[in-house]
Amino acid sequence: MTQESFIRLDGKTTATEIKKEIAQEVQQMVAAGQRPPCLGAIIVGHDGASETYIASKIKACEEVGFISLTKRFDESITQEELIAEIEQLNKDPEVDGFIVQLPLPKHIDEQAVIHAVDYRKDVDGFHPINVGLLSLGEPCLVPATPKGVIELLKHYNISTEGKHVVVLGRSNIVGKPIAQLFLQKGAQGNATVTICHSRTKDIASICRQADIVVAAIGIPLFVKKEMVKEGAIVIDVGITRVPDATKKSGSRIVGDIDFDEVAPHCSYITPVPGGVGPMTIITLMRNTILARQLRQK
Repeated sequence: MTQESFIRLDGKTTATEIKKEIAQEVQQMVAAGQRPPCLGAIIVGHDGASETYIASKIKACEEVGFISLTKRFDESITQEELIAEIEQLNKDPEVDGFIVQLPLPKHIDEQAVIHAVDYRKDVDGFHPINVGLLSLGEPCLVPATPKGVIELLKHYNISTEGKHVVVLGRSNIVGKPIAQLFLQKGAQGNATVTICHSRTKDIASICRQADIVVAAIGIPLFVKKEMVKEGAIVIDVGITRVPDATKKSGSRIVGDIDFDEVAPHCSYITPVPGGVGPMTIITLMRNTILARQLRQK
């Protein structure tokens, strides 16, 4: 077996180790007479990817000793009815944090729903108050996927100080918040950040300048080897199912990075699956504990 010239940033193993730490924290809470943390979720409709994510969340809650609360609604629910359900969770003292699984049916205004969530229980980190606090570097609930990326780099003792980070994608869920995190002071911050998007000219030449590339553009296998300089650190946030006749299922999961092409040129790279994905769920757990602590202050 040929030894790889790069190091895989193993999110699955890292998340398992962090789960053990969280489980110990929960045991200490219970031993001190406190109830276990409670993470809630609202899911509307029957989107396959959403169902998979919620199932993973429920399993993770069981593994660390959390209470898991899931509210399921048919896609015919009105916006007013959904917001009423959100208000119930906002007021429930037994719920420490919750998510409203996106996407929502087209007749529901996602921004109105995000605004309806109590920012102190917003473990997705999407509420405008949390977005504003993040930009100021204040304590807040940070979106799980960007925070998971930072935790993964921290686990591997990868400092980003002084490095040039190129983020592909400007979404409110990943692109913008991860750029903010890399700008923060600290070992996994203090970077110089460039954000590229669909209107950016000559993305390839900008990527080649990067010490760290974060791909969150939603286009499978978008980043090729000629876009990455030798020794770069590559983080793949993308996840897409594409046809593959060689697989029994007829498809396979890939990221935004062409792994086979790019990996030999990297120092570190996240695989898909098994890279950033597991870190998102575990960060949701961390955010739930943090939400509880912030509300108790």
